[in-house]
Amino acid sequence: MPELPDITAYLSALQPRILGQPLTHLRIATPFLLRTVQPSLEEFEGHTVRSLRRIGKRIAIEFDNGLFLVLHLMIAGRLHWRPLGAKLGGRNNLAAFDFPNGSLVLTEAGSKRRASLHLFRNKDEMQSVDPGGIDVFISTFEEFRAALTSENRTLKRALTDPRILSGIGNAYSDEILHAARLSPIQLTHKLTGEERQRLFSATRDTLQLWIDRLNAEAAQNFPEKVTAFRTDMAVHGRFGKPCPTCGQPRQRIRYADNETNYCARCQTAGKLLADRALSRLLGADWPRTLDELEALKKR
Repeated sequence: MPELPDITAYLSALQPRILGQPLTHLRIATPFLLRTVQPSLEEFEGHTVRSLRRIGKRIAIEFDNGLFLVLHLMIAGRLHWRPLGAKLGGRNNLAAFDFPNGSLVLTEAGSKRRASLHLFRNKDEMQSVDPGGIDVFISTFEEFRAALTSENRTLKRALTDPRILSGIGNAYSDEILHAARLSPIQLTHKLTGEERQRLFSATRDTLQLWIDRLNAEAAQNFPEKVTAFRTDMAVHGRFGKPCPTCGQPRQRIRYADNETNYCARCQTAGKLLADRALSRLLGADWPRTLDELEALKKR
């Protein structure tokens, strides 16, 4: 799922392309995309884009008549900038937003249709889709601490809860926790003051690092290949590869359709976190440390 740095890159690429431009036509290929009844699609056509903003992991486009269009890409939704009048053939093409200089096309890979388009009459209505998480770039440390400790959760769950923090998902939470040298299963109420400060700084620094990188790419070309798996990430999607900090193989916990990646030496004092499926299968043979894992491999 595109997260805060990815959404920021999309906005950076869209600014010079559609800001101040009229939406000439809005084409929907599948009715499942549109989640609101009013206002109508026609009320947007012919009106000029006045502003672009991020709401969590959503993109909000404001028009000169006060209406808002809000896109949520979910897991497999992506945006593409194509020549004007791009066709919507094929099952992955969901919608096209036509401007005088090109068409913004929304696609979604796979068979599940999770991406959504909401249309709102004003800012107050638009705010209804905001989950309420704080923006770490405009929040104080005290506000961050209060949000983080509002419930006693694991750090992984707290970082990815949109009601707590805005725009962070599976990929960048892994990167943040590695930078902070904290375990993904450590509880928020168990953090020391120094650990909270470390996490606050790591959250800001990690997100800013990726915002700068992706914005630099977006300045050259429209971000057509947004992915949560990048070769220069510290841990996310890098299972088994050497940690860039200590050189030990990176580990993972798999659950449902997701996985958490981490470095045992840097984040968990050498302890391996139990993978639900494998630890249940191996039982007492489940390795608890990196040394036990290496010994198991040599059997």
